Amino acid sequence: MSSPFIHIMMFSNKSADLKRASCLSNYHYLCLNLVLLGSIESTLALVPVRVGVVLDMNTNVGKMGMASMNIALADFYAANQQFQTRLVLSTRDSKGDVISAAGEVVDLLKNEKVEAIIGPFTSMEAYFVIHLGQKAHVPIISFTATSPTLTSIRSPYFFRTVLSDSDQVNAISAIVEAFGWREVTLVYVDDEFGQGIVPFLGEALEEKDVTIAHRSTIPSSATSDQIVAELYMLMSKQTRVFIVHMADPVCYSFFVEANRLGMMSQEYAWIITDAMGNLLNSTNPNVMESMEGVLGVRPYVPRTSSLGQFQENYMNQLVLNNGNSKLTVFGLWAYDTITAVAIAAENVAESIKHASFLMPNTSSYVTDLENFGVSSVGSDLIRALSNTSFKGLAGSFRFNGQELQSPPYEVVNVVGSGVRVVGYWTEEDGIVRELNPTTQVSTSESKFKSILWPGDRTSPPKGWVLPVNEEKLRVLVPVKDGFSEFVHVSWNSDNSTNVQGFCIDVFDEVIKALPYGVPYEYIPYATVNRTSAGTYDEMVYEVYLKNYDAFVGDLTIIANRSRYVDFTLPFTESGVSMLVPYINKNHKAWLFLTPLTWQLWLTSFCSFVTIGIVIWILEHRERDTDFRGTLRHQVGMIMWYSFSTMVFSQREIIRNNFARIIMIFWFFVVLILTQSYTANLASLLTVQQLTPSITDIQTLIKTNANVGYQEGSFVYQFLKNKNLSSLLQYSSPDELHELFMNRSIAAAFDELPYIKLFLSNYCTQYTMTGPVYKTDGFGFVFPAGSPLVSDISKAVLNVTESDIMFQIENAWLGDSSSCTTTPFSPSNSLGLESFMGLFGIVGGIAAFFVLLHIGIFLFRQRDLLRDRRLPIWIRGILVYQKFIEAYQINPECTPALQSGKSDARANGNGRSTGVVVPIDESIRVPKAPEEITNLPQGHTQEIELVTS
Repeated sequence: MSSPFIHIMMFSNKSADLKRASCLSNYHYLCLNLVLLGSIESTLALVPVRVGVVLDMNTNVGKMGMASMNIALADFYAANQQFQTRLVLSTRDSKGDVISAAGEVVDLLKNEKVEAIIGPFTSMEAYFVIHLGQKAHVPIISFTATSPTLTSIRSPYFFRTVLSDSDQVNAISAIVEAFGWREVTLVYVDDEFGQGIVPFLGEALEEKDVTIAHRSTIPSSATSDQIVAELYMLMSKQTRVFIVHMADPVCYSFFVEANRLGMMSQEYAWIITDAMGNLLNSTNPNVMESMEGVLGVRPYVPRTSSLGQFQENYMNQLVLNNGNSKLTVFGLWAYDTITAVAIAAENVAESIKHASFLMPNTSSYVTDLENFGVSSVGSDLIRALSNTSFKGLAGSFRFNGQELQSPPYEVVNVVGSGVRVVGYWTEEDGIVRELNPTTQVSTSESKFKSILWPGDRTSPPKGWVLPVNEEKLRVLVPVKDGFSEFVHVSWNSDNSTNVQGFCIDVFDEVIKALPYGVPYEYIPYATVNRTSAGTYDEMVYEVYLKNYDAFVGDLTIIANRSRYVDFTLPFTESGVSMLVPYINKNHKAWLFLTPLTWQLWLTSFCSFVTIGIVIWILEHRERDTDFRGTLRHQVGMIMWYSFSTMVFSQREIIRNNFARIIMIFWFFVVLILTQSYTANLASLLTVQQLTPSITDIQTLIKTNANVGYQEGSFVYQFLKNKNLSSLLQYSSPDELHELFMNRSIAAAFDELPYIKLFLSNYCTQYTMTGPVYKTDGFGFVFPAGSPLVSDISKAVLNVTESDIMFQIENAWLGDSSSCTTTPFSPSNSLGLESFMGLFGIVGGIAAFFVLLHIGIFLFRQRDLLRDRRLPIWIRGILVYQKFIEAYQINPECTPALQSGKSDARANGNGRSTGVVVPIDESIRVPKAPEEITNLPQGHTQEIELVTS
């Protein structure tokens, strides 16, 4: 879709006479309206409204504006014959001069006593004229002055019926953002018109994180030589995206010379503002061909029938007057301006009928600038203008304050000698392919239609290059005394320098990985004495000031630094960690206890004792068992038997089947436990056990121990934030080792690359422990907004993911895999959780068989337990006595045993004929009733029965 006012018919010389004849009636109609105005004034008492017009009639825009206003007058009053007022235009030519424009305005105010002034033509003319209008209370209405700075005058009598240049800056910044450009060069004419857009455009680009790298000013009356000199200067810069804010004729000369110098080639991108975009329809075809590939913005004008009719009328008048001022949007704004003034005048017709100019009381020596009156109708007219709204040719005509409401913008592309619309910009949606699309555009599709770029290129240029005319990239490098493996600077006899190191090799490989060549040189940041000239932060600040183009070294990416410069992606691992010495655990006197945790030791001891008691319960009532005797003997047997199972040295015979089952499972537990202990102890004795002397930062804080940090590192502030106050600095790995050996520090904090380098030399003496505090690693530094950052970051990824990075690390930082120190394990002891299942199984089996054994015994004693002739406590004592007593021959059957003899009569089977009963000398039960005291009557016989 293209703007309707573009499609204006062009007449060939061959048919000019026919077309001119067909337009004669329209010409007579226009003349008739103008001639009858005087007679209407007298016969119908219509009210004339004098309006001044100040334009530069030597320009196409001035001529087109005047023609459009005449057509507007004819169209408006033909459609509104009932109106009381009629605008009477008094035209003046400013001749493109500020003083001349001011003089014409003074003449209109003083002599013509106009009620409004349309103009002036340029923004510079408007500055002075606005003050004159405010002094006379006469509205100043301009459809050509676009400078945003005019708004700062804040005059209630200034109205702008043209869009301010500041309205388009968001559309331009959206185009720059859409193509990913980070830097642009702003080219503008060096006058009020050109300078007015600069702060607004700069702010809009800054919001998109785009930097104006250079500003080029072109004099408004620049010669070809001046333009060429400025273009050569632009060619020497690396930025290739240009935003041009100029109007004719200087803009035409600019692009013609740029094309002649080869600046309309594939590596360039050009964006023009609407100052030139609005004039593309009337631009010379030769100039248009020089601008091929240029992008531009201009206000969107909807296609309407009224616009089509106006185009036809304009063309008729153009042919009739042999004019060549092709129609542009300025003609539409001129047409709408007359319409707005006519409507406002009609709304204040009663005030205009009695309008007058009140002359101030002044002396006879005042100048013409002071010797004009004050309009009595001015305040009413500005109120009417503020409230005026209608559907104009250029779109919706409505004032927002005293400025026109901003419409959508077209994004146009110059192709050949024509213009093609490739997209739109709206405040709500940003860049879109179509206005009010019927189908939703996928986010994966381009926001623009196909664009032809300079040099017949179909893909957008990257927006920058390293020009031949520019010097090499000046890369700043630090001068270091320690950790020279990262960056090392040495001087030759001829005062030239050699720069090498891990960071240098990485940067060299990154530059090689770029798809284009970048010349560069390393510049040491050193004093005349060949020592460091400052800290890393000072070097970053030098890049921020653009004294250098980049900084390469072991510089960590942190937030505070990134506020001033841009970092590439990191090329090393990130983080800050603690470095501490090893301590050897093999020298502990109680090392034999280490294989098991104290919980497992305690559980094992209790299990051994419990198994001994269980075996005694099951065995002590068996015949010919070793679990009988005195109390001391039985306790000793319990402990001996249970603990002797650790070495399987027990000789006692187990006769109870329940006990045998329990012992089978217990032997399995003991076997597992002893073998695990043996294996773990052997590991502790044969493998060197090195553990960190300190494992966390809290220990350092509590003990107020000395802590080391690298000189000049940001780690110092990091440690301060962790409430560590006793800090000592070091500058090299050897100095750090010496601090540890002298016990000057208990720990050191540093970044992972430095720790990795240190451990490559001292891996058997020190270790990294504790958490790794996150940082972003080492990165290369460039000035903020540098276009190199994106490409360098991509190259960094390619290098770090390749085998080249591994080779560079091994060459400078050492091979970490060559260190054979046993990795630290917080605990090598076996815990209770490893044996919980075994202890649970054997404990459950033991409890089951003990309860079963006791249950069987109680079942056999059921008669005694049911005997209610005895008190409950007597029955309990008797049952307990029976449980703990050993078996013996009944004395009534074998009297010899009662006297201590061990022989017994045997029957024919060789077995004893006596009855075995339990006996225990330590527990005595009364033998006769008279020995029992404090018993109720009637129980003596029961005792006799029990004891007999």
